[in-house]
Amino acid sequence: MLSFRLATRRSALLRALGLLTAGLLGAAAASGAIATAPEGRVLFYNGADSDFDVYTKSPTPEVQAWMREKYVRMQTYSPYFDSRLSWYPNALEYKDAYAIKPGWQIFKDHPEWVLRDSAGNMLYIPWGCSNGTCPQYAADFGNPAFRANWIAEARASLAKGYKGLWIDDVNLTWRVGNGNGQFVNPVDPRTGQLMTLTDWRRYFAVFMEEVRAAFPDIEIAHNAIWYAGPKSDPYIERQIRAADWYNLERGATDAGIRGGAGTWGFETWLSYIDYIHGLGTDVIVMDYGTTTTHRVYALAAYLLASKGRDLLFSNQLAWTAPDRWWKGYELDVGAALGERYVWNGLLRRDFACGMVLLNQPDMAQKSVSLGGTWTTVDGQSVSSVTLGAAQAAVLTKSCTRDAPPKPPTGLQVN
Repeated sequence: MLSFRLATRRSALLRALGLLTAGLLGAAAASGAIATAPEGRVLFYNGADSDFDVYTKSPTPEVQAWMREKYVRMQTYSPYFDSRLSWYPNALEYKDAYAIKPGWQIFKDHPEWVLRDSAGNMLYIPWGCSNGTCPQYAADFGNPAFRANWIAEARASLAKGYKGLWIDDVNLTWRVGNGNGQFVNPVDPRTGQLMTLTDWRRYFAVFMEEVRAAFPDIEIAHNAIWYAGPKSDPYIERQIRAADWYNLERGATDAGIRGGAGTWGFETWLSYIDYIHGLGTDVIVMDYGTTTTHRVYALAAYLLASKGRDLLFSNQLAWTAPDRWWKGYELDVGAALGERYVWNGLLRRDFACGMVLLNQPDMAQKSVSLGGTWTTVDGQSVSSVTLGAAQAAVLTKSCTRDAPPKPPTGLQVN
């Protein structure tokens, strides 16, 4: 079991108006916070969506213990998971930042909290749209009354025992539109004019600061957009500082990431993680890949950037469920011997008990000699590797380390 410690990572000094200052703002680690691990140890974050309910509905005590051991944190949903907190207390509750669904009581009570266009039409979060409508209206998070209600709802859920919040749609760039998913500039109810992107970002930063101030002792993750704007934007920095974790949706397996250091480059993506780390916030690297090659690549990218408190997530139940667990997610190659660097055209990072090699997207195939015998994640002994574009190798060597925990009896481990 991972050891835990009590730590406070951020101050909660309030401004005169009741907001946190940008310079002192940040996330406070909760009681039972994850202790910094060796950079080469995988800390796995499990998404317990509805398709995972079969495993959480009535697990045996042995499987419950296995989940606590393997899943450092789980993303869960209230009220379904409320009764399961007694055996899995390290759950973060999912909550969207500014969604209002048509069937919710809040919509019936406060339709004025929905953003509108210049003609008065209600606007949506552009996701899941079809036939001129989308499942979720876009709330006016610039409205203090909406923010206060959101915080009150979160407080009620957290009182049930959730360790923290996983906040979706922390969008510091425009994510609002019509029923066809097309962007529409909303009217700012405070000015009566079209909202500016600067004000959109400012409202979001203030909102996330207020959430942080309301809950200084719980863990907060933001599912945010890494290319939302320049690093120099003060509101983006304030948003990042208001989180314990910055969730990178789609992670390294995002098909839009290209090779190199361009706008959408893999090196740019890694540099953004470095920037987040520099602000004192950790990351959750999500993996949307669907193949074995993808999962090794995502694991390698995570290890290239890890600082010891970052989490790795995969949305593939076939790799992450208790009876289908991939052993790569319990990997421990020990402490990093330094930062990543370029070696024979590959990105490389060395660890006490292994090394990671990664060939970026769009790059030519590369074959390298390893200067000795290493072991791949699937147990093959190799002295050289050949990596095509967007491929990686995670290699281990004989080394003293703590043995990974054994799975419950009867569970298949690949």
